[in-house]
Amino acid sequence: MRTVLVVDDEPQLLRALQVNLRAEGYTVLTALDGTTALQHASGNHPDLIVLDLGLPDINGVDVITAIRRSSSTPIIVLSARQGSVDKVRALDAGADDYVTKPFGLDELLARLRVAERRLGSSDFGEQVVVVDVGDFAVDLEKKKVTRDGSPVRLTPREWAILQLLVCNPGRLITQQQMLARIWGPGYDGETHYLRVYMGQLRRKLEADPARPKHLLTEAGMGYRFEP
Repeated sequence: MRTVLVVDDEPQLLRALQVNLRAEGYTVLTALDGTTALQHASGNHPDLIVLDLGLPDINGVDVITAIRRSSSTPIIVLSARQGSVDKVRALDAGADDYVTKPFGLDELLARLRVAERRLGSSDFGEQVVVVDVGDFAVDLEKKKVTRDGSPVRLTPREWAILQLLVCNPGRLITQQQMLARIWGPGYDGETHYLRVYMGQLRRKLEADPARPKHLLTEAGMGYRFEP
């Protein structure tokens, strides 16, 4: 059974999420402020965290930064802030996903399931090494890609981008995260590199590159791999 920490300064919403998540089989910890959230995160080691940005004592982005110093626990940001700047700040700080209020419980549950898949099959001590989405398959161990059973030749940078996305299914990888990881420091503004390489990957892997199903763009923010 997964333990989820829910952090929100609205008592009614916090209670509603607690009741509904328990009904879905989760063990639920709650916090009304950032200080309590950090205590739970360090003392109880939840499997998942749902975090509001607008907390009364500590900015939610600072809470994410503090958690990321010692933990890779998936964090789903829950916030009424709809601007892309707030989303990018949270994602750059280490959040895995972002849900905007008001939201449906079904949407939040779907995001939690995606985050759980990122945790892997640790109950069995296994690690996924081959990702097969039907249109193409990625062998992470052998660093090989096939489409319709035939090998696909990728450049080193194309492979690096694909590997980063495939290893984080459902997670939004910001443009800045991708550029820093693959090109290194100093390339923050070179987003056109990503457009070029993502276009090449889609032409090589997607059945319909103009309407991709797996290698998706989140406009103004980054990219996401959907299995």
